[in-house]
Amino acid sequence: MTATNNNTSWTLNPGKIALTELRAAWSGHAPVALSAEAYPVIKASAAVVEAIVAKGDAAYGINTGFGLLAKTRIPDNKLEELQRNLILSHSVGTGALMSDAVVRLIMLMKIGSLARGFSGVRPLIIDTLIALYNAGIVPAIPAKGSVGASGDLAPLSHMTLAMLGVGDVRVNGELMQAADALKAAGIAPVVLAAKEGLALINGTQASTALALHGLFMAERLLEAGMVTGALSLDAAKGSDSPFDARIHEVRGQPGQIAAAGIYRQLVANSAIRASHLVGDERVQDPYCLRCQPQVMGACWDLIANAGRTLLIEANAVTDNPLLFTNDDGEAVVVSGGNFHAEPVAFAADTLALAIAEIGSISERRVSLLIDATLSGLPPFLVRDPGVNSGFMIAHVTAAALASENKSIAHPASVDTIPTSANQEDHVSMATFAARRLEDMAQNTAAIVAIELLAAAQGIDFHRPLKTSPQLEHVHAQLRQHVPFYDADRFFAPDIEAAKQLVLKGELSATCKNLFASLHP
Repeated sequence: MTATNNNTSWTLNPGKIALTELRAAWSGHAPVALSAEAYPVIKASAAVVEAIVAKGDAAYGINTGFGLLAKTRIPDNKLEELQRNLILSHSVGTGALMSDAVVRLIMLMKIGSLARGFSGVRPLIIDTLIALYNAGIVPAIPAKGSVGASGDLAPLSHMTLAMLGVGDVRVNGELMQAADALKAAGIAPVVLAAKEGLALINGTQASTALALHGLFMAERLLEAGMVTGALSLDAAKGSDSPFDARIHEVRGQPGQIAAAGIYRQLVANSAIRASHLVGDERVQDPYCLRCQPQVMGACWDLIANAGRTLLIEANAVTDNPLLFTNDDGEAVVVSGGNFHAEPVAFAADTLALAIAEIGSISERRVSLLIDATLSGLPPFLVRDPGVNSGFMIAHVTAAALASENKSIAHPASVDTIPTSANQEDHVSMATFAARRLEDMAQNTAAIVAIELLAAAQGIDFHRPLKTSPQLEHVHAQLRQHVPFYDADRFFAPDIEAAKQLVLKGELSATCKNLFASLHP
């Protein structure tokens, strides 16, 4: 069953979580249950760890130290202390706390990963994490402190602290002590057994959750950018000829083909377009209008590719070591490096490119619309220019944000810094790569919001002519929140209102069916 934004529970199938389920969990909280089929493999995996401890053979992370201390053998009577100390010592995050939406994704993906039965944890551990999730107890996880290799150790340690009844959590947005929240919910703090602490904090779930957050915001930005771009086309009395399907089919890029099809539907039956089919002296529009399918289609492809990578990672087993069974039925412990988040870093970096470009081309359309020599509209989109500055400085804001995104978009995945006394000598920086997507998305949402206001202003100047039926709905939706800009006024609230329409996905709500293929 797919998660929804209400109290309807849904079943998590380890290794088979769908992007729609993750997107729904990001949007809102709904209780989750683990599929019954998962429990036998979880129990079998935990039994392997118990057998190793009973036998006394050294196995990394089970009865040894960690990282460079892997050669240090830990006595059996100190294994619980070892796991608890691991969590306490690794809870070193700093900075602002991750949002509830991101932490929900972290918890769900950790549940799914451990439940695949390769990590050696008891069902109690997974059930406790599910109990916290269902009770709405959100561990307080600082956003900074992971290099995206050897697992997101610090963020996941803060998550695990809550299971121990240590540290802080959020409940209904309020910060409180974990011990109090667990007591109120009737959840007993766990005592970690051999390997369980390591299994909980090894893995890429924090960086993947941050990247998924960026992915879902990028989807909304792409939709809003296309809708707003189509509105700008009519505001500037541009041509829809560049959206001709034949142009895009002979190139063959799938995102471009899909985007051109959406633009054709967005502007279909526009009276403004019909008014300048004959006698228009302009031969070609500037690229920010004419090349929208090429730019936004390429962004579409990057977003889709990132989505595929992140969905695989969301279902992956990424802790270390892992437990497998040989052909002869013998259980073995195998050390590897699935905790290295390079795929996530690359996906996040490509999302950064898409988010930056959506904002970049949007800023160019704002510049076009306020320039009377290009748009044919009143200077700075206001009556009585001179007395009124209109959209002059709103464009400056858009330019500032677009420029900022250019710097932030620099790839994080090409950076690395050795840690753990050079044992962990190449890292992905995936957590930062993903974390910076929030700032970029906020910037781009503001740019698109400014364009939306400018384009709607242009449409109003063409009255009584109307734009297409699709875009008239968009225009009317904006005007429910922001009136026509007839003279200079306090402008920031208008931008914020439009920005919220973009961020919440409401701008494209009236034409959501056009973007169905963007949400697999």
